[in-house]
Formats: sequence, C-alpha cells, structure tokens
Amino acid sequence: MVRAKYQAVLDLGEKLNIQNGDVSEDNGILKVKGTAATQYEKNLLWDAIKAAGGENPSDIMADIKVADESVYARHTVASGETLGKIAKHYYGDAMKYKDIFEANTDILKNPDLIYPDQELIIPNL
Repeated sequence: MVRAKYQAVLDLGEKLNIQNGDVSEDNGILKVKGTAATQYEKNLLWDAIKAAGGENPSDIMADIKVADESVYARHTVASGETLGKIAKHYYGDAMKYKDIFEANTDILKNPDLIYPDQELIIPNL
C-alpha cells in the first residue's frame, strides 16, 4: 500500500539511475536507500517524496547519499539554452548565471556563447 503511494519516487530513482538502491517495507514504513550522482538529484528525490507524502511524511524513511559532493549538478547544454535559463532551472535565479560561468571558464570564454552538448558544472552555492 505505502509502496504504491511512493511509486513516483521509485520511478524517479530508476530514471536518475540511483546507485546501490534498496527498497523494503516494514510495518507500513517504506525504507529507501541509494546514492544519487549529485545534490540536485537528491533534492529531486526529496521533492518527489514530499509531493507524495507531505512536508514531513512518517510512512517513509529515506537514506539518500550523494556520490559527487564537489558539484551541485552536471548539465548538458540543449539547443536554445542560455546560462541564465540554466541558472533559473537549478537555482531559481537567472542572475546566478555568473556562478555557472565562473565554474566553467575552462570551457567557456564568454557567458553569451554556449553550445549544445557542452557539459557544464553547476556549482554548489
């Protein structure tokens, strides 16, 4: 029953390719463990947990670790994207594009020139 309630979380975990994943149910509590690639992916999982179970769900215990804590996320540029649009997506603030640019000066020379398929580091702020 509780597994069905959180099926969207489990599906997201598969989509994100969560490593060392384990799911069990014990006395009506769903226990979820695994390792997300980045903090951003961990946050996505927590957002999904809260969407299904509310702000402080009591029927799920999640132990989600992060494999790479040196970055917030890694992003592959898609056609039509700008650093501002990417910053808005990850941070909710387009002006944080400067932080993304600074973290990627090894591959970016101008914040207005990014290209599809470039992999950008989205830094921890």
